[in-house]
Amino acid sequence: MRRIVLLVVISLLAAPLSLAVAASNDRPRYDVQLSTDASGVTWTGRERVTFTNTSASSLSEIYLRLWGNAWDGCSSSPVRLSHFSGGTPRTASVVCTALPVTLAQPVASGKQVSIAFDLSITAPDRAEKFGRSGAYSFFGNALPVLAIRDQAGWHLEPDVGIGESYYAPAADFAVRLDHPASLQVPATGIESGGLITAKQVRDFAWAAGPFEHSELTSPGGVKVRTFWTSVVTPGAVATARTGAVAAADDFGRRFGTYPYGELDLVLNDKWAAFSGMEYPGFVLLVAPPYGESAAVHEVAHQWWYGIVGNNEYADPWLDESFAVYSADLLAGDTKPDCWPASLATSITNSMAYWKAHPTSYGTYVYTYGACMLHDLTRLIGPQAMATLLKTYARTHWYGIATPTTFKQAAQSATTIDLTPFWRQHGMRFATQ
Repeated sequence: MRRIVLLVVISLLAAPLSLAVAASNDRPRYDVQLSTDASGVTWTGRERVTFTNTSASSLSEIYLRLWGNAWDGCSSSPVRLSHFSGGTPRTASVVCTALPVTLAQPVASGKQVSIAFDLSITAPDRAEKFGRSGAYSFFGNALPVLAIRDQAGWHLEPDVGIGESYYAPAADFAVRLDHPASLQVPATGIESGGLITAKQVRDFAWAAGPFEHSELTSPGGVKVRTFWTSVVTPGAVATARTGAVAAADDFGRRFGTYPYGELDLVLNDKWAAFSGMEYPGFVLLVAPPYGESAAVHEVAHQWWYGIVGNNEYADPWLDESFAVYSADLLAGDTKPDCWPASLATSITNSMAYWKAHPTSYGTYVYTYGACMLHDLTRLIGPQAMATLLKTYARTHWYGIATPTTFKQAAQSATTIDLTPFWRQHGMRFATQ
C-alpha cells in the first residue's frame, strides 16, 4: 500500500473579495486521510478543517462546498459526510453542494477552530472530471472545501453545468492516500517520501488507475509528468506533452515563473462534456484532435485562475479569455480583425446569464474575450501589454482579481484614456 498525506490550507477571507486580496497568513488547514481498494473508485476516511476567523465579528457557522454532488444532487450524492465533531451539519442546499455547519461554539474574531467529519467519495460512472472511464477514476472538485465568505456573505453559487462556478482562495495542501501499489495516482502537488505538498493552490485533484506514465523536465525547470489510459496512442501523448512543456516555459517567462514545480497531465481518449479541465498542477486532457491546443489552454489556466484567482461564477471571462489569449501569444497569432461588427451582449456576464444562453458562452467568453485583449494590445502596444500582464500577475499573485482591478491595471499601463475602448467593447464594470 502506498501512503500519501493530504493537508489542505485555505484562506477564509474577511476582506471584500470584490478587491484583489492576497491570501491571509492565518489560512484554514485541512487534514485528510483517505484509502481505497484496487479499483480506485471509492475513497473513504476522515477530514479535519482548521481555520482562523479573520472577520471582524464572531462566526457561528461555516459552509462546505461539495461540488462533486452537482450532477447527482441529494438522491445519490457521490460525496458523503458523516460523524461530525466540532460542529453540527444542517440540511444541504444548492443541489446538495452547499452544506451549512453550525459550530459547536461561536469562534471570536482572530481565533482558531476545527471541525472534522468522516468522508466517502465515489467516482460516478461517467467520463467526467469527477467520474470514471473504464478502469480509471478521476477526482476533480471532489474534495469538500470551505466556501468563501466576504462582505456579501457566503458565496454559494451553483454549478450551472457549463464552464466553472468555483471560487476559492489560494491554499496549502499535503496529501495522505492509502492505495494498492497497482494504482498510479497523479495529483496536485509534489510527492516526497509519501508526502504530497502543494502550496498556495486553489484546489486539489487526483486520479487513480493503471495509467501508463512518463516524466521529463522542461528547459525552464518544470517537471512534467504525463499519465494516460490504455486507449491513448503514443503520438497523442507526445503531442499533449510537447504543448504543455512549451506553454509552461513560455508563460513562465511572460507572466512569472511557474511556482508549483511539477505539472501532471492526465490523458483519456474522450470526455463526456469537455476537452480539457484545469486544476493547480494537474490537468485532464483529451487525446487528439485537441491534444496540444487543449494542453496549452489548460496550462495557461495555471496562471489565470490558479495563480491569479477570480470568482469563476461572477467573472468567467477573467480566466477563460486570458487563457485563450495566452495560447494565441504562444502560437504567435494576433487575431487581426477579430472583433465582431456588433454584440448581442457583454463578455462580462456571469454564469447565471450563460446558463440561460449556453450557445453564446464559448463565443463571447473565449473568442470575443480573447479578441478584446488582442485589441487592447493593438491599442496600447505589445510591449505595454506585456508589462501590463506581468505586473497584473505579480500584483495578484495568489490573490483574487476582479474586472475592476484589471481595468485599473490596464489604465495604469498606458497614458491613453481607455474609457472609449471599454465602451466600444461592451465591457461592464461594477462601480467601486
